[in-house]
Amino acid sequence: MSQHYHYPARQEFAKRLAAKPVPASLKTFSLIAALVGVAVFAFGLFTNPDRAWQALHFNWMYFAVISTAGTTFAAVQRIVTARWSRPIIRFTEGFVAFVPVAFIILLGILFFSGDHIFTWAGREAVPTIEKATYLDPTFFLLRGIFFFGLITVLQLLFVWHSVKMDVAVLPEYGAKWAAGLRAKMRAAWSGDERRELHTQHSLQGKLAVAVCIAFPIGWCFMAWDYSMTISLHFQQTMYAWIVFMSGWVNMIMLTSLLTMWWRKHLNAPDVVTMDQLWDLGKLGFAFTAFIGYISFSQYLVIWYGNLPEETHFYRLRLSGVWKTMTTLIPIFGFVLPFFGLISKAAKMYLPTFVLFAVCSLIGVYLHRYIEIYPSIYGEATSLPFGLQEIGTTIGFIGLWAFSYFTFMDAFPVMRVFMMTTPFKDEVQVPVDPRTMEPLPAHE
Repeated sequence: MSQHYHYPARQEFAKRLAAKPVPASLKTFSLIAALVGVAVFAFGLFTNPDRAWQALHFNWMYFAVISTAGTTFAAVQRIVTARWSRPIIRFTEGFVAFVPVAFIILLGILFFSGDHIFTWAGREAVPTIEKATYLDPTFFLLRGIFFFGLITVLQLLFVWHSVKMDVAVLPEYGAKWAAGLRAKMRAAWSGDERRELHTQHSLQGKLAVAVCIAFPIGWCFMAWDYSMTISLHFQQTMYAWIVFMSGWVNMIMLTSLLTMWWRKHLNAPDVVTMDQLWDLGKLGFAFTAFIGYISFSQYLVIWYGNLPEETHFYRLRLSGVWKTMTTLIPIFGFVLPFFGLISKAAKMYLPTFVLFAVCSLIGVYLHRYIEIYPSIYGEATSLPFGLQEIGTTIGFIGLWAFSYFTFMDAFPVMRVFMMTTPFKDEVQVPVDPRTMEPLPAHE
């Protein structure tokens, strides 16, 4: 990763950030889009409740994985004490703003969707005793609340302690609605920058480990519950990994697009340099290769095994009305971003980077749809993709953007404290919290 670090003074940061708040029009358009989605969903509940809940569900899967991956990425950066990502890490921490919203939507799905999504809840008999036990309604409900609730709490705590340091040194920054939250963050601030740096960094390290454990374990269960088990006769070893790692790729691509926007909006090419964008491009390329590898390896195993209980999943999706959309998934999700971002030039030239990042986002969006809809509709006579799905997607885009930009307007959009404190490089060496002296290597 890039190793060039030169940041403006704290006062210069404060001036820049204060002069460039999130445009009000951006939040207004986002809110309008969210309201459109709510209206479409409400209309669907009266006209076609099956499609309304199904459109809500697959969009929830798409946005929830990306959102929880954002804070997990920030946690990874903390665990490895990365310095290259300091100017951009708040851009991914902002993803946490949608996570509580996603939790509320999940509660709605679990309590009110009934058999509109989960065919085993009333339409189709569970084939084995083991699956019937696993899909027991109470166990299913508690499992979802526990895993996504745990992820939500851990990620909010992690971001709270990250934002806390910046709020302490930029007391005048932020939207009025969050003044109370910022005051709570500053209340326990001692004023000793060195001690606060090490205390918060140590606490964040513990939380980061918990976040990084909860993300893959939680999404293993949620991918099985909310996607794979909709097809009651199908199991796949790497199914959950394909779900949350494709969301991880999309998180990197979306972070890249947002980084480009923030870089331009804040007029900060000296802080967010092309090195950071190049690094993001390399990560996007690498994880695109990884998701292509695990997806094809699982398909290959099922193809040469040729067992009906496994092949029916792909046979259905590669025939009839589902074939075209299924074929587009590897094209948009792997071929274009993989071969497009393989060169340094494509990562450094922003228009091509944008193109291939958008292709990746589209590819995984189609993947979420194909994971779920064919399992419900089987050999359909027409593709169930129309106003309900498009309107709900617009609503989720608006709700996600409104949550994200509201958060970014309320708190410093960069980790100013970590970049400007004179002790910023001390976090590479652990210290004794009582004496603040470096610990011996063996400790």
